[in-house]
Amino acid sequence: MAKVTRDDVARLAGTSTAVVSYVINNGPRPVAPATRERVLAAIKELGYRPDRVAQAMASRRTDLIGMIVPDSRQPFFAEMAHAVEQAASERGKMVLVGNSDYVGDREVHYLRAFLGMRVSGLILVSHGLNDLAATEIEAWDARVVLLHERPEAIDDVAVVTDDLGGAQLATRHLLEHGYEYVACLGGTAETPSVGDPVSDHVEGWRRAMQEAGRSTEGRLFEAPYNRYDAYKVALELLAGPHRPPAIFCSTDDQAIGVLRAARELRIEVPGELAVAGFDDVKEAGLTDPPLTTVASDRPAMARAAVDLVLDDSLRVAGSRRERLKLFPSRLVVRQSCGCA
Repeated sequence: MAKVTRDDVARLAGTSTAVVSYVINNGPRPVAPATRERVLAAIKELGYRPDRVAQAMASRRTDLIGMIVPDSRQPFFAEMAHAVEQAASERGKMVLVGNSDYVGDREVHYLRAFLGMRVSGLILVSHGLNDLAATEIEAWDARVVLLHERPEAIDDVAVVTDDLGGAQLATRHLLEHGYEYVACLGGTAETPSVGDPVSDHVEGWRRAMQEAGRSTEGRLFEAPYNRYDAYKVALELLAGPHRPPAIFCSTDDQAIGVLRAARELRIEVPGELAVAGFDDVKEAGLTDPPLTTVASDRPAMARAAVDLVLDDSLRVAGSRRERLKLFPSRLVVRQSCGCA
């Protein structure tokens, strides 16, 4: 059987091959609804399959979106990547995901690889984008949307949640239970001081404590973001002579590590220790006790990031498009804080 071509589709639909291309590529010129329906019907009847490689060579762009995350093993990043994949699929795109492992050189490696593949755009969840990565993005004139974090190195469109306000909500809620003070598990010495969600979580905790007239001195503890290392930090903290009555964790993964350490040390949660996290990963509702946390609308953020990275106005010099899209945070009250 001879291969079905775009010419065959055009003949059956009674139109030109250019119009067939506009329908397949959803542009760049508009097509009348009736004509579009004829073209789509012809494609279906003939079983036509576009040559994506040829399309990519002609347009110098593929149907791929590159996404770089710090660590897809962490539930938050896994759920965010899945949400981006779903949103991209709705737009007829596929997503390639690379893990930077919080290492600048690996981030640059994936930037170069994805840009070399002529992806339609890049969605970056970057932990402190370095100058070399920023230079690569500028050199390729890439479409870039920052998601979840806002590195100082580049000034691209960012889609974020209200991290500072959310941390204030969680800390205030713990204080309203009557705890003398709330300790905080922040990030590590490598955590960027500006544009990083964890830095905003720490600042939100600090502001809520100060509003309540509570000192923060000696009550902020460094901890990696993952549950395994946070568990080790929590073991030492909870077994020490100055065990806090409540802890706000900058990530749910940290909070899960704290709950594990408390169980191992036979510390009752929330009777002897209250815990709250940030992210509302799916596992937060299954911990023992269920974890009070702060949620963001990840599906809406993912859709916004995909829509923005495919928006041609991002490439227009002096574009007046809003540079920051901020989504609200909301408190999700469960039992680890002391609520029934």
